Amino acid sequence: MSVKPKKVVIIGGGIIGLSSAYYAAKKGFEVIVLERSSEDEEGCSFGNAGLVVPSHIVPLAAPGMISKGLRWLLNPESPFYIKPTLSWELLRWGMLFWKHAKQSHTDANKDLLATLNLESRELFTDLAKDENFGLETKGLLMLCQTQEALREEAAVARMAQELGMDIEICSVERLKELDPDIDMNVCGGVHFQQDCHLDPKRLIKALRARTLALGGKIQYKAAVQDFEFRDGSIQSATLENNTRIEGDEFVLASGSWSPSLGKTARLNFPLQAGKGYSLTLENPPQLPRLSSILVEAKVAVTPIGKSLRVSGTMEVGTRETNINPSRVRGIVKSFASYFPKYKAEDFENVEPWAGLRPCSPDGLPYIGKSPFHDNLTVATGHAMMGLSLGPVTGTLVANLLAKDGEPDPRLSPARFMK
Repeated sequence: MSVKPKKVVIIGGGIIGLSSAYYAAKKGFEVIVLERSSEDEEGCSFGNAGLVVPSHIVPLAAPGMISKGLRWLLNPESPFYIKPTLSWELLRWGMLFWKHAKQSHTDANKDLLATLNLESRELFTDLAKDENFGLETKGLLMLCQTQEALREEAAVARMAQELGMDIEICSVERLKELDPDIDMNVCGGVHFQQDCHLDPKRLIKALRARTLALGGKIQYKAAVQDFEFRDGSIQSATLENNTRIEGDEFVLASGSWSPSLGKTARLNFPLQAGKGYSLTLENPPQLPRLSSILVEAKVAVTPIGKSLRVSGTMEVGTRETNINPSRVRGIVKSFASYFPKYKAEDFENVEPWAGLRPCSPDGLPYIGKSPFHDNLTVATGHAMMGLSLGPVTGTLVANLLAKDGEPDPRLSPARFMK
């Protein structure tokens, strides 16, 4: 007699939730994804920069971020901003961020971030063999306008090289050879050759289709409000309309909404939403071949098909996706200063997109079992690496569900809990 597969309820239908659903379904689990938004609503997994970044071995809580953040605080167009709010959660997050924004934290975790990102890159290439979601494996350019920034990026590049990555420190002439189709106002850069870019919207559609093809289900407009518990386990998730969804295993992958739902399960992990913006030009005057990050401006530039996406800012302390025109102006001005063929007028009729990234205070995601419930797995807190770490997170979650292995303890959702 065949054994009925365990039912896994995954809360969140973004890149992390869908990756978890797909790889869990591949292992034979019965999967249902509960997504709070409608099928057509474009959350953070749709409008992001679409970057796969093994180069990102320095966590968000990076050395020097505190001093830079203080300088940027009064600039309405700056790339990093913490909204002053009378909030214990934000204060706690800020103190932990300050504690971890040190070189020792980077040194202790660069290997972990490199391993996760490189494994995820390989999973992306495997996915792309059967599905076209615009994956381009040409690398990424870190573009610098000052010698100081170039020296700092070269130091990161040498760390990455020690971890087995292929990099090249580039002169202006070399950058022109790599991307001859676009004019740049820079003094040099670094080419991270294993980085990639893709079309996030096509990726999400592909993961949805693959999950459904394996027998999984996706329920939209299904916002979870609470859980029902019994003997140290979750029995069911309760939706806004009081519908109960029962399951054997539960996965909390609801991005920036994870903390409020986690509290109903006694999970008090610090996490703040980090709002980012993107603008997509459908007919750009010049189209680069490679994706890039504009180092001083903290702006990402991604060719997606024949369009160009420009993304930036980290606005911490808000759960609203309203558009702040000053932040958008800052992105456009910075972008045009690096690529002089572009003018602010090129973006006049472009509708800005905003999304919320779930940010842990130490820059590492939360991936692991709840310390209080034997059938609850947490997968959130990826900040700007959510898309990049989607597939590897999905495999880690699937392995946890199947009891095939444990994630690195540095990723434990209990690491800040008392």
